[in-house]
Amino acid sequence: MRKLLAAKALLAASALPAFADFTKVDDKSQFVRLVEGKQLTRPLVNLSVSRDGAITGKGAMRDVRGSWQWQGGYFCRDLYWGERALGYNCQQVEVSGRTVRFTSDRGAGDSAEFSIR
Repeated sequence: MRKLLAAKALLAASALPAFADFTKVDDKSQFVRLVEGKQLTRPLVNLSVSRDGAITGKGAMRDVRGSWQWQGGYFCRDLYWGERALGYNCQQVEVSGRTVRFTSDRGAGDSAEFSIR
């Protein structure tokens, strides 16, 4: 009986998804190819990031708007959520398949992952 339980546990563990490896996005052209014409989504958030430096969308039913530029290998954005200014922040960008991760404070802060659709 123990061997059967051990075998089931081993099979269940092997069916778990592997943790994705993320690759750093190093330049603006790579970033634009990744997001241009697509939606970046996560629960309650849907954003568009345009080639010309605009950010638009919705977050928790509030309008999101802002601007961005690529600076020194980082996505630097100035963002508003409704009337609330979220401020300027340069973020490290990483990608794994159809997932993009933004990490604030040049990779030293909090991160958020978005599906690319």
